Amino acid sequence: MALRILIPKGRIHDNVAELIRDAGFPIRLSDRTYRPDLGADWLDAKIMKPQNVGQLLELGSHDAGFTGIDWIKENNSDVELVLDLGFDHVSIVAAIPASTTKERLFNKKNKKIVVATEYVTLAENYLKQNGCDYKILRTYGATEVFPPDDADMIIDNTASGRTLHDNGLVVIDTLLQSSTWFAASKEALRNAEKREQIERLAMLFKAALDGRERVMLEMNVSESRYKELVGGLPAMRSPTVAPLYNGGGENGYAIKIAVKKSEAPDLIPRLKKAGATDIVEYALRKVVP
Repeated sequence: MALRILIPKGRIHDNVAELIRDAGFPIRLSDRTYRPDLGADWLDAKIMKPQNVGQLLELGSHDAGFTGIDWIKENNSDVELVLDLGFDHVSIVAAIPASTTKERLFNKKNKKIVVATEYVTLAENYLKQNGCDYKILRTYGATEVFPPDDADMIIDNTASGRTLHDNGLVVIDTLLQSSTWFAASKEALRNAEKREQIERLAMLFKAALDGRERVMLEMNVSESRYKELVGGLPAMRSPTVAPLYNGGGENGYAIKIAVKKSEAPDLIPRLKKAGATDIVEYALRKVVP
């Protein structure tokens, strides 16, 4: 029974595709097709817009997929959130022209506030909470160009805020912090075989993500310096230690440790000072604790 998974197109596609490859599934996609081959007969993939992924999972027409938490919230999709992948971070914000203020705009004596957005549900919830009289203008991209001529406010996603600034807009509120998630259909999770497949994928994705954050260090150390060096080693668990083959020199050990990539630049000089020799650093593909 093949697991039907949805891969997003658009802004978040590249990071998702890279993760799938790192997990061990090469994506092969012919021109003008939306059904990539992942090299596994138990996976049936289809490319769809992330806006639709949560809805299709809720309907049960697909079993698992990738989308931003913003679109899950926007569509009120009843799905199971399996794993936060931690990339494509954006904020969903309310922004207005720098020439006005939130207080001036929300003055109830003013006319209806025209709000341009792709996030109709999130926008309506926000505006109702603020007691606004409003008109939603549904957009299909390039939302930031609407004010001040065609809208008083926008509700949109932003990563750095640069586009908003370049269009003379300032953020007045943040509605939501979003990132890309691996999500699953609740119907699929009730099937034992599909649940096992989804959990297998989640484990491989987590291992690939953890592998990006760590490196392996290998080194040798003499017996006389061994305790000093090992006592100060960071590691996921205990370091791997093996006796060196002694060709006539001093007895010693070969040591392996998996450490955070960010720790390596500071750690390697300290290891050298503590007596480590022949230090080698290399990348990891996957880490499964």
